[in-house]
Amino acid sequence: MADSQTHNQGDIQSLEHYWMPFTANRQFKSSPRMLAHAEGMYYKDVAGRPILDGTAGLWCCNAGHGRKEISEAVSKQIHEMDYAPSFQMGHPLAFELAERLAQISPKGLNKAFFTNSGSESVDSALKIALTYHRANGEATRTRFIGRELGYHGVGFGGISVGGIGNNRRTFNQQLLQGVDHLPHTLDIKDNAFCRGMPKTGAEKAEVLEQLVALHGAENIAAVIVEPMSGSAGVILPPEGYLQKLREITTKYGILLIFDEVITAFGRVGDAFASQRWGVVPDMITTAKALNNGAIPMGAVLVDDNIYDTCMQGPENAIELFHGYTYSGHPVAAAAALATLNIYESEKLFERTKELEGYFEDAVHSLKGLPNVIDIRNTGLVGGIQFAPSEKGVGKRGFGIFEHCFEAGTLVRATGDIIAISPPLIVDKQQIDQIVNTLGDAIKAVG
Repeated sequence: MADSQTHNQGDIQSLEHYWMPFTANRQFKSSPRMLAHAEGMYYKDVAGRPILDGTAGLWCCNAGHGRKEISEAVSKQIHEMDYAPSFQMGHPLAFELAERLAQISPKGLNKAFFTNSGSESVDSALKIALTYHRANGEATRTRFIGRELGYHGVGFGGISVGGIGNNRRTFNQQLLQGVDHLPHTLDIKDNAFCRGMPKTGAEKAEVLEQLVALHGAENIAAVIVEPMSGSAGVILPPEGYLQKLREITTKYGILLIFDEVITAFGRVGDAFASQRWGVVPDMITTAKALNNGAIPMGAVLVDDNIYDTCMQGPENAIELFHGYTYSGHPVAAAAALATLNIYESEKLFERTKELEGYFEDAVHSLKGLPNVIDIRNTGLVGGIQFAPSEKGVGKRGFGIFEHCFEAGTLVRATGDIIAISPPLIVDKQQIDQIVNTLGDAIKAVG
């Protein structure tokens, strides 16, 4: 008994040294949820209990867990060359990966700038936009436009163009100046329980015309939006909305950046949401599923014209004063190449389209359960929104998340919204298990 108590005290004490991100640390450490193993569609906790992954980790593991193709590629590369500098030096895998990405990217986006995360991809894209306009002789174009409820990572640039209140408030005085926000596209009153894209709301893109009239197009560098807002709770663009943004930005020479850190690599049924929804931006930010979450990595996909415009001046001059120690890291690149091979050989992007109808019906079967006020879906991602509890905003959502975990299924809570985004290898039986567990949790929490 004494040995057991000592072990438990040691476990509790060992939790105290890690300051966890985006977590109520004291709440977690009083009742920890610890994962210890992952394979296929399942995690196992420290007690060996299987947990069905309904979130692809954190929107990352689109090919499922424990893929030997990826671990073997990583092991081989780390033995051959663990690290190579990317400043004034190169290594073959980074160039190979950039070429592979160009092959699956929207037309014209043939250049890749490598980062380590979605946050870094966003800040890099903003810097590239400023560099481009300066090289193009339009140095006054310095303003950025984001969108309410947008999430673009946690760098100061990303928080500035982002539109989630709690992410901004703490650092409000340190955010970038010269940033505006378009209205969000969530409209539960008119579009609740819509399957796929809402039919109404495209006119919200026209607010961009008002911002152009206010500030002058000659002062606006870029508009950045998520094609689908993931972190805010699966908020879809209305039909025609993204097309209107593209039309207006093109009209005024403003760059359009799509943040596809969540939607890229098959989540909505094509390699990129821009392809699924027929709109080609000037840049796309990626990370997460780029290498199945195996090793931190991100990329900014850039239109040829932006790159070519920046390639001016003396040949020995640095064109972009920006980069990271780990840009194009060889081991991360090896993981990404192996991941792209899996996506292609197993046709996982096509699999999303094959399953999305079944997934849609399953998710919408939750309509009518207690306190469910909206359900939203596209591809293999769904969001279920609840009326707030009398105990406070987010209490109901977190309670449902906890109940699902105890029942052996991992979902994601964002306030009073539950998001589900399983790996693309999910089958119909597992979709049923995720949704049934979620339904039981909704009834239990009330």
